[in-house]
Amino acid sequence: MKVTISRKAHFNAAHRLYRKDWTFEQNDAIFGKCNNPNFHGHNYELIVSVTGEIDPETGYVMDVKFLSDIIKEDVENQFDHKNLNLDVPEFQDLNPTAENIVVVIWNKIRKRIKSEFELEVVLYETPRNFVTYRGE
Repeated sequence: MKVTISRKAHFNAAHRLYRKDWTFEQNDAIFGKCNNPNFHGHNYELIVSVTGEIDPETGYVMDVKFLSDIIKEDVENQFDHKNLNLDVPEFQDLNPTAENIVVVIWNKIRKRIKSEFELEVVLYETPRNFVTYRGE
């Protein structure tokens, strides 16, 4: 019997979508206003879900406090009120699209979650635009 637990979190961050190897015109054609050289920001919402068997001793799949601590340490502390392009090492050479951000977050959290658990991360860039990654 598998159950999924989820924890919501949020962080605020700036970024610019562009490729260093493209001209401004190429970047502008693909990324539009998200290519603003002065960056732009989002109030990101995050849902991290862990699926696994219920521990018969604790009744938990995983202690949600433990999951909350992981998210705080590995995501919120590292991304909140940061410029993703300039302040977060993972994006020095990786375009910080929502798709790339969710994969980076998933990889950070995956390192801290036991392998027998399934992990899913949903990242909302806006209330209507979101991405999901399950490590597939």
